[in-house]
Amino acid sequence: MEKKRKRVLVKFSGEALAGNNGFGIDTTILKFIASEIKSMVEHGIEVGIVIGGGNIIRGVSAARDGIIKRTSGDYMGMLATVINSVAMQEALEYVGMDVRVQSAIKMEAICETFIVRRAQRHLEKGRIVIFAAGTGNPFFTTDTAATLRAIEIGSDMIIKATKVDGVYDKDPKKYLDAKLLNELTYDEALSDSVKVMDDTSIALAKDNKLPILVCNMFKKGNILNIIDGDYSACSIVR
Repeated sequence: MEKKRKRVLVKFSGEALAGNNGFGIDTTILKFIASEIKSMVEHGIEVGIVIGGGNIIRGVSAARDGIIKRTSGDYMGMLATVINSVAMQEALEYVGMDVRVQSAIKMEAICETFIVRRAQRHLEKGRIVIFAAGTGNPFFTTDTAATLRAIEIGSDMIIKATKVDGVYDKDPKKYLDAKLLNELTYDEALSDSVKVMDDTSIALAKDNKLPILVCNMFKKGNILNIIDGDYSACSIVR
């Protein structure tokens, strides 16, 4: 009997693509992420990706002073995720991968429109699918979009790739005695003192028994090791 292939959804923040610039896209980081994703595919893993848009614009920030409505600000943020998704597609194709971008908002000239069965078929064929434009609705974050897409495509887990090793009991940048929390329950992840993903995404994961793994995306081979079952260098919510 053929072993079932693992299917994962990887969530990257938009800020991660900016590097030290704080804005825009650092192609060196883009190439590194592409090489990490490539190694996953070469190990037989089916990969979906969601990327935030914070390196370009955040809806909440755009609407802060009231000039831009929150709904419009959020749509602007969705467009930012499309820009990042197209950039990631280019980087993945550059390293020899077969990729499709699917947007929650129709953009036929740029990418496919999200259709879950089509996305599943792409994954079965070994293609990487990047899900752009969030959920297509204002007031929902790309964290929630990532969890939603992971559930829709039947992902075994969602990996939140960050700049730190996982979830800490307090900010590791401010407190030297901050402790890495290797394992948390969904309810613990929903507490105010812990920041994993937004509450809607965690609640959605809980309802569907979808594990969330938080790890450092800048350690070479880290994500692949975690998928293979080495949870020592990450935090897992389940």
